[in-house]
Amino acid sequence: METYDDNFSRRNWLKTVTKASAGAGIIAAAPALLHAQPANIQKADPLLGTRIYNIMDYGAKGDGVTLDTKALQAAIDACNKDQGGTVLVPAGVFVIGTVELKSNVTLHIAAQGKLLGSADGKQYYAAQAIPLTGDTTLNDGNVGLLFAVKADNIRVEGPGTIDGQGAQFRSPTKGAPSPAGISGNHRPYHLLFYQCQNVIVNDIFLKDCAYHSVRIIQSSYVKLDGIHIRGRVIHNNDGFHFISCQYVHMVNCDVQSQDDACALFGSCKFITITNCTFSTRWSVFRFGGGVAENITISNCIILEAYGCPIKMRCERHSRMENISFSNLVMHKVTGPISIGMGSVDDPGTARNISFNGIHANVVVPVQLADAEFTSNYHPGEIKSCIAINGAEGFLLENISFNDVHITFAGGGTAEDAAVRDVPKNAGEYYADGVFPAYGLYARYAQGLTLNNVRFEVATPELRPALVFDQVTDAAINGLNAQGNKDAESVLRLIDTQDVLLTATRVLSPAAVFMRVEGAASSNIKIDGGDISKAGVALSFAAGATKNAVKLRD
Repeated sequence: METYDDNFSRRNWLKTVTKASAGAGIIAAAPALLHAQPANIQKADPLLGTRIYNIMDYGAKGDGVTLDTKALQAAIDACNKDQGGTVLVPAGVFVIGTVELKSNVTLHIAAQGKLLGSADGKQYYAAQAIPLTGDTTLNDGNVGLLFAVKADNIRVEGPGTIDGQGAQFRSPTKGAPSPAGISGNHRPYHLLFYQCQNVIVNDIFLKDCAYHSVRIIQSSYVKLDGIHIRGRVIHNNDGFHFISCQYVHMVNCDVQSQDDACALFGSCKFITITNCTFSTRWSVFRFGGGVAENITISNCIILEAYGCPIKMRCERHSRMENISFSNLVMHKVTGPISIGMGSVDDPGTARNISFNGIHANVVVPVQLADAEFTSNYHPGEIKSCIAINGAEGFLLENISFNDVHITFAGGGTAEDAAVRDVPKNAGEYYADGVFPAYGLYARYAQGLTLNNVRFEVATPELRPALVFDQVTDAAINGLNAQGNKDAESVLRLIDTQDVLLTATRVLSPAAVFMRVEGAASSNIKIDGGDISKAGVALSFAAGATKNAVKLRD
């Protein structure tokens, strides 16, 4: 495209014409001047920002042996200098150490192309611009196989592979060095982004990371699509980590991890996660610290998650608010939902959290078949339930369950059911014991809602289906729960007020429908439903009186 000097104005043109013409000669001079260009005009490069930079042209070998770090970095630097374009990793196996991604660069890994993380720990270095102090969510290291700092418009795309050779970073025995020579927070992530904008990662296979696979810190406008993460070669093989990120959209991803599959730490806002599958030994959606708000998670399948698929920990001064989970299918999981606090001192706030369309099969955990080491399990994982565990002064507010159907493993004993003193900070796995309910345990909650909820057990269970402890303002409609004639009761309410139960059904023979405990229990109403399979409707203990409950058939 031709360009013109702005200084060549109509007035300058007229002056030029005046000097160049003499009488009638102006007629001949004018056409030439109309097509004239200033001497300093340079023609723009039509390919600027669109070129392809094949790393083979920069000296890469791709033979699976030669270290190609410098060649890849040189191609990225050239692409960035030319205002962007695409760096191509063609077919081949390219061994690399730490490489820095830069603004306006698309890294394309061809279908038969692989970036193979070096097994030599000396080939990795820390991104010094990423701090490790000041924010407790940043203290997990700052080393990336591929990293970017304060960069814009970055894309990493497949359909090729990034293989971190994570097994080389696992110590053979505790205290012994790993084959790679580095461990702990010195290990590299697959992808590490810090304070970046407009980041896209799509259609790529991230295999066997040495640490967490994708770690994104204080970044915004992030799109993650069609990523397959597989990492079960080291104990804390996490999938995605988002730390204080905004406007993140994740879709069509598949994660098989050993540790947290999708963690949201710090202040994460405006996040959507949909149409994904997850499997892990520990947690899938892990929340902790900061302010997590305005987040939706939908249309996902969770398969073999032994730990706690949805784990929300309200740390000191933190807040979790306006978070929606919907249309989730969980098959072979433990947990499956835990909301509680991570600190007993000033734990923060959790409110307006909804669970809609949740269908789960809760089982006794087993060893993941493809993990390269064994895991031990806590008692609370073996006999698990939904736990909504607040504390005095820390009320979990406005938590709702709608269209929820869960079959639990069962196996709870009379001793398990007798537990009254649940630790304030029981933790998501309750390592010291078992929650005294097989379906839902809720303590220090306000505005709790259950609608069309069904709890069943696969094996005999002597714990109640539901336990409320110091809960206020609860509405339960359409609860269907299995009982056991040898169990104390189907429901247990302790020092609980202002509860309405409608259309409740007991699915199997039980001794008592509801046991009410504590002198503070009051204004509990049971309106309609079918509790005929319970031998006795109500029982009272620990100071509770009949005046606490109104029963209408």
